[in-house]
Amino acid sequence: MINKVFPARFYLAANILMLTVLTSGCNSIAYYSQAIGGQLTILGQRQPIEDVIADPEIPDEIRARLKQVVAMRRFAVSELGLPDNASYTSDVDLKRPYVVWNVFAAPELSLIPRQWCYPIAGCVSYRGYFKEHDAERFAESLRKKGDDIMVAGITAYSTLGWFHDPLLNTMLNRSDTSLAGTLFHELAHQQLFIKDDTTFNESFATTVELEGVRLWLKMHGSEEQYLRYLQGHQRKMQFIDLAQGTRKKLIALYADSIPDQAKRLGKQRIFSELKQDYQKLKRTWGGYSGYDNWFNRELNNAHLVPVGSYYDYVPALQRLLHDCEGDLPAFYREAKAIATLAPETRQETIGKLIRKN
Repeated sequence: MINKVFPARFYLAANILMLTVLTSGCNSIAYYSQAIGGQLTILGQRQPIEDVIADPEIPDEIRARLKQVVAMRRFAVSELGLPDNASYTSDVDLKRPYVVWNVFAAPELSLIPRQWCYPIAGCVSYRGYFKEHDAERFAESLRKKGDDIMVAGITAYSTLGWFHDPLLNTMLNRSDTSLAGTLFHELAHQQLFIKDDTTFNESFATTVELEGVRLWLKMHGSEEQYLRYLQGHQRKMQFIDLAQGTRKKLIALYADSIPDQAKRLGKQRIFSELKQDYQKLKRTWGGYSGYDNWFNRELNNAHLVPVGSYYDYVPALQRLLHDCEGDLPAFYREAKAIATLAPETRQETIGKLIRKN
């Protein structure tokens, strides 16, 4: 299918992705081949959102959501200073619930995640697949080697500005507030992204997302929506606090000099305590069950990987935003300056910001 939105960009994407395969080792060819097929399929199906909105056969509910996306995209540029490009100005219906499935892995007795390195994105703490069975097969190969594994369906991702990312049907099932946050988060990756530091990249994008949603609701939402957003954000932070508390317990356990079997028993106990603590927290929420699916499974080290990656530096970057008096362009400049520091110096700077809170 010929791309009717950005044909020149489409063929450039094909050439770049093919070059990636040709310069990869033999063991990576199968992985990059599925990545090429999945990405080019998405690029080839894009249609301008304005054309979709004008289609008389589109349900009114979808048309209204797409109009909201257009408004959110304009807001991202005019009020948040995020990239003004063609990303999220086109639409693709993948006819599936997730765009990719990410595999997270960590050793049985460690919270240091496995990392995989790519020509463009650098090293990250997950490996993505466009087909669920491919992700499960790879996860099983790691599981057989003794790793803790989690496979998670993902509804959105960014190509970091290399290609014009479309809006996906997998994103439209979110609430208006969540959809706005997703757009702001993914565009923030195009604003600033550095190789080999998942924690910084995701914390930066999350900080922009939280501030962006706050400003969006202040300008376009109702007081009731904002209160619901604050309540949802508070619950998310309480969930994160639980998970981070468990991480600290496990880190101490794994650093202990006791035998591995004792560590395994301690690990089971700590995850059991986490589930018990969640039930106590849930009672304070009036029975809200939004995190039940996360807890209703056998938890392991890998389940804690994305929680840490997305939020570890958020308090520090929120402090930086506060120090910039909420001026997002100034915040972007300061964050970029931190990103250019050597990794050790970057962590020291982040630590100083955290201690200021």
